[in-house]
Amino acid sequence: MKKESSTLAFSAFMALLIGCAGITATLASNSQAILLDGLFNLIYFSVALVTIKVSKLASRPDSESYPFGYSYFESLVNLCKGLLILGVSIFALVDAIAALLTGGREISAGLAVIYALFATAACSLTAWVMHRSQRHVSSPLVAADKLNWLVNSIISAAVLAAFCLVMLFERLDWRGIVPYVDSLLVMAVVLLCLGVPVRMASQALRELLNKTPDETIAEPVRQAVARGLADIDTQEVRVRMVRPGRLLYIMVHVVLPKAFHESTLAHQDVLRQQIDEEVRLVYSPVVCDVVFTEDDRWAAPSCGQLVKKHA
Repeated sequence: MKKESSTLAFSAFMALLIGCAGITATLASNSQAILLDGLFNLIYFSVALVTIKVSKLASRPDSESYPFGYSYFESLVNLCKGLLILGVSIFALVDAIAALLTGGREISAGLAVIYALFATAACSLTAWVMHRSQRHVSSPLVAADKLNWLVNSIISAAVLAAFCLVMLFERLDWRGIVPYVDSLLVMAVVLLCLGVPVRMASQALRELLNKTPDETIAEPVRQAVARGLADIDTQEVRVRMVRPGRLLYIMVHVVLPKAFHESTLAHQDVLRQQIDEEVRLVYSPVVCDVVFTEDDRWAAPSCGQLVKKHA
């Protein structure tokens, strides 16, 4: 928990540092590419403060006010991150097109190169720290932050390369091209990275809408449930699951044959324990609720995935 909080706090600090540097460099260089980078990081800083609070909430047990815990806040934060990044990107794209149609924009390439060097180094360092922290922290918030910093590193490196080209064009006296470089750069970067916030937001939205997790997660869980019930005869087993944030919630309905006479509460608890242990071998953290019944109507509607017994 402390490792996750400190990692997210470092991410927030770097976003604030780069954002302030970007806004300052924009005033001196008149570059909209740098302004985009600065705004991107300042917005991300504001969201990062909320992210730190949510990371602490997500580790708490459920309460009367939130009977299913706080993991949905993680998905909500990631949805907001994706939409904010998407909004800033679209704004920058529209502004760049407008500038391109009106003759481009003169920039001070020397100062822009210095800022781009600083931003590329800072973003790459932060992405590396996020990547290293994932060895010890399994958190969708940290994973989303790492993705953000990887994109940010690419953007900063592209800005650096473009401004180096501006300096080269000025030395070659190709001054007719220079005013358009900044706008073309912004357009290229936005179009290149637009898929990242879209994927981040769509994944978070699916989690908020209680969509079944990807098969890479769901199928091993179903197999684990089947292994936990391998020692008894069952008429039907249905598994429903959702994954808000880091928490996997599983509801298992086990329909027993009417001739089954060993279903004491103690025996059912043993089976629940077996299923829970098998599931935790393939995914954690998890909440696993197992319901035993002889009447298949309690497992209806039949949206839960049928589990096939192992031979």
